[in-house]
Amino acid sequence: MSAEEIVEELRGFGKESIKKVLLNHGIKEPFFGVKIEDMKKIQKRVKKDYQLSLDLYNTGIYDAMYLAGLIADDMKMTKSDLQNWVVKANNSGLSESTVPWVAAEGNFGHELALEWIESSEESVASSGWSTLSCLISLKDDSDLNMEELKQLLHRVETTIHDQPNRVRSVMNSFVIAVGSYVAPLTETAIQTAERIGKVYVNVGNTACKVAFAPEYIMKAKDRESIGKKRKTVKC
Repeated sequence: MSAEEIVEELRGFGKESIKKVLLNHGIKEPFFGVKIEDMKKIQKRVKKDYQLSLDLYNTGIYDAMYLAGLIADDMKMTKSDLQNWVVKANNSGLSESTVPWVAAEGNFGHELALEWIESSEESVASSGWSTLSCLISLKDDSDLNMEELKQLLHRVETTIHDQPNRVRSVMNSFVIAVGSYVAPLTETAIQTAERIGKVYVNVGNTACKVAFAPEYIMKAKDRESIGKKRKTVKC
């Protein structure tokens, strides 16, 4: 199928009630308001398609761009592809989910994440921190640089409250990811989170709440899920 045909299929799935919810979450026109479960019907049929994912992302239509991340052949994505995607990610749904998912499951996630977190652009920096969190949840501890993670935790602790709104949110999530997925650093992450304290994020006209990192990590400990890695970050 072509991108044009899939866009028309997505248009048919669109619902005004979903559009209203997405608008409250900062999604920008153009978009149709497609439920993720309906996108996954297309994903199940298409599976992975590198070129189609690029074509869908380039439509600039949110629903198509989100679907692009679900069907992307991550290992075929080039650095240029990912740079193009991060620049065009004009809302947190793309910059903090779609782009990090594809980057983390490909060949250049770590390299680009460290580059993106240095950006002065809020959405790009958010993508960087989200990509780091995704990598932590996927990779075996033996493939992670523990000293680097400790340095990043320290960076979050000393800078988080001075960061732009969405960067504060994803930095907080990064601390939670380290504490939940990297058992050797769980206590370090909890101590870091306690020193950081409450993180305040403007979530707009939504019911979203910012997790208090120490409590969130402790709940993971209570569930005995610390260190259990994910097979995929896409959802």
